[in-house]
Amino acid sequence: MTPDPELQPQFYDGVPTKRLLAWGVDTLITVVLTLVVIPFTAFIGLFFLPLLYLLLGFAYRTVTLSRSSATWGMQLMAIELRTRDDNRFDLPTAFLHTAGYTVSLAMPLLQLISIVLMLSTERRQGLSDHVLGTVALNRRA
Repeated sequence: MTPDPELQPQFYDGVPTKRLLAWGVDTLITVVLTLVVIPFTAFIGLFFLPLLYLLLGFAYRTVTLSRSSATWGMQLMAIELRTRDDNRFDLPTAFLHTAGYTVSLAMPLLQLISIVLMLSTERRQGLSDHVLGTVALNRRA
C-alpha cells in the first residue's frame, strides 16, 4: 500500500507544487524534442506541429514513466508515481496514465477537476490518479 497521508504526511508535502514545476520542465523538454525532430521530417512536421508535439509528448511521458515511474521533470523535483500497491509503473500503467493525462489536457473542465483534486484530496491525486488508483509521492530517501 502507498503511505498513509495521516501517518506519513512527508510523502505528500508539496507534491502539487512539485507536479506543476515538473510539468513545466516536461513541457520544455517536449518542445525541445519537437524542435529537434522537425528537420528530420524535411520540415514537413511544421504542417502537423500540434500533432507532432502531442505524439512526441505522449511517447516521452509513457517511456519515462514506464522506466522510472517519473518523467525527467518529476525526477528533478524528487517525486514519482506509484500504483495503489506501492509499485513502480509498468508500461501498461504508464500508457494508461499518459492517456488519462492527455484526455484531461484536451478537455479544460477535466483538467480543472484534476487540479482541484490535487489541491484538495489527502493523497494529492489528480483525476487520472483517482481513476487508476495511482499516487504521486515525494521520492523515498
